[in-house]
Amino acid sequence: MVYFVATPIGNLKEMTYRAVEVLNAVDVILCEDTRHTLILLKEYGISKPLYSYHKFNEKSMLPMVEKLLNEDKNIALVSDAGMPCINDPGNILVNRLIELNKPYTVVSGANACINAFVLSGYQPPFTYAGFLPDKNKDRKLLMAQLPLESVLIFYVSVHDLEEVRNYLLQQLGDRRCCLVKEISKLHEQVFHTTLSTPFEDSRGEFVLVVDRADSKQQPTDGRDAQKLVQQLIESGMSKNDAIKTVAKQLNVNKNEIYKLFVNDNKDK
Repeated sequence: MVYFVATPIGNLKEMTYRAVEVLNAVDVILCEDTRHTLILLKEYGISKPLYSYHKFNEKSMLPMVEKLLNEDKNIALVSDAGMPCINDPGNILVNRLIELNKPYTVVSGANACINAFVLSGYQPPFTYAGFLPDKNKDRKLLMAQLPLESVLIFYVSVHDLEEVRNYLLQQLGDRRCCLVKEISKLHEQVFHTTLSTPFEDSRGEFVLVVDRADSKQQPTDGRDAQKLVQQLIESGMSKNDAIKTVAKQLNVNKNEIYKLFVNDNKDK
């Protein structure tokens, strides 16, 4: 049996009783970083053989895992933090186990995406998007696949905070958002803000929860639409991009909003 075991995302006390029991009972533990996992195991008095299992050796480790299973060994897979397979190694192994018809299960526990959604106070449905790809073409492909009418959850590196905020502002318009820093750790912080408001530059690990486009938040007349476009321009966006963004947010033709600016300039 292979157990995919969730581990703490911050506070070491987040381990469940079942997770401790499973790690104590298995024959082998696969982990991203043996040094990191040793800290957790020592906290709970667990001593087991550890093997590195990370994104660079997922495929090459499959034969060893299959050999252990054929010897009736029980295996646990953990990531450095949170749930395996969620932006961490494990998915390749799950699919291999399905092909081989081998038993496996999940040992529930902490997950940063779920914690951040609860802290946001927003309503489901929500969609987990992970990290935005670095390449623009990959980003476009991801955004095209997302249900933009739902709450969207992103993992964000501290170095990419402002760049990601600006990108999402252009793609989604100005929406409410919740930025959660250092989830479950000593210095956890929750910031309720909007995409048009610059984030404070600080250190830490972040999850960004972007609320759905709410009709109650949308402009109700031309003057409000102009105001929203002006806010986007002041945030650094070009006028044309700001008009396109607002049109997308309000689900109207961009020419309708463009006319507002033309007519406004004529009146002046």
